[in-house]
Amino acid sequence: MPGPMKIRATLKGSYTDIRVLMSHPMETGLRKAQGKLVPAHFIENITVKVNGKTVVKAQTSQAISRNPVFAFRVKGGNKGDMVEIGWVDNKGESNKTEAAVA
Repeated sequence: MPGPMKIRATLKGSYTDIRVLMSHPMETGLRKAQGKLVPAHFIENITVKVNGKTVVKAQTSQAISRNPVFAFRVKGGNKGDMVEIGWVDNKGESNKTEAAVA
């Protein structure tokens, strides 16, 4: 079961740096446990929004480690802008979180 996310968004010059830790098991579907394959369970889509406007849309696969950390650099931004990050996995589960730019 996916868990909470931790996000940090900081203004650096004319860019906003966004880092997020996503709690997710990220199973490839290739690992065996007790002689049986563990079903695939991984994040497929990630969306980053700044003040409600989509600035990053990404598709990922099972080739990413458990509890991945992603970093994004977005041109522009101001202190106090709201950054929202959300994901959807291959089982239809989703999660999102938001934070203000510091």
